[in-house]
Amino acid sequence: MLVIDVGNTSTALGIWRSGRVGGIVHCDGDFAESFGAADRLIAKYHPEAIAYVSVVPAKDAKWARFAKSRGLRLCVISCDAYPGKLCYDNPRAIGADRLADAAGAIERYGAPVLVMDFGTALTAAVVTSDGVWRGGAIAPGFPVMGDYLNERTAKLPKIELGKGKAPKIGRSTEEAMRFGALVGYRGMVKEIVAQLKANFNEDFRLVATGGYARWALKNVGLDFRIDPDLTLFGAGLLASRQLKLSPSRPPQNRTKGV
Repeated sequence: MLVIDVGNTSTALGIWRSGRVGGIVHCDGDFAESFGAADRLIAKYHPEAIAYVSVVPAKDAKWARFAKSRGLRLCVISCDAYPGKLCYDNPRAIGADRLADAAGAIERYGAPVLVMDFGTALTAAVVTSDGVWRGGAIAPGFPVMGDYLNERTAKLPKIELGKGKAPKIGRSTEEAMRFGALVGYRGMVKEIVAQLKANFNEDFRLVATGGYARWALKNVGLDFRIDPDLTLFGAGLLASRQLKLSPSRPPQNRTKGV
């Protein structure tokens, strides 16, 4: 399958085959660039279907037309594709990326697991040791933080976050913003993890994905496993089960101390 993850900032594409994801390409979200990358993957790997994850509804119709024009079955990941119990007031409101992240993390690392996705937004998904998806957290990501300060204040500039290190203290406006964003962000991550662990009394395996994960978690002092292709892997896993393209191992629960 061709697996596609359409985000607010960028689009990731890859090929799911035999339970693995390869050929991964990241595009800036432009349709021409994304469609071109998809066509190159199709020409090289000849997929049977598309596993589609999106948090941008405005782009869904164009991708549906793309799939139809290429003669590929389109499997849109939603709560209907998730095999476990979803403890959520409105399961259809759950972002497809969060479902894919959780499914992929359970398959790769077992439960209980706490997955954090560091993209345009910071999202967390919690699966307890009984395999139930319990919900999670949604907070501003680095792009939102930087853009908001620039848009809502008269004198603060637009800065690029996601690389470099935090200064010891801000000795310029840009350094002060970078210090506040990175150090404050890491504090937010640690507090979310601590609160969720306390609320559920679980020894969660910590898994991170998303473009800003490695930068945000450097020196944060938490034992996160960074898994860059987790969302694409989870999308392929859920779609393969739904379309019955290939068998999959059952998730392995992880107990404390193992």
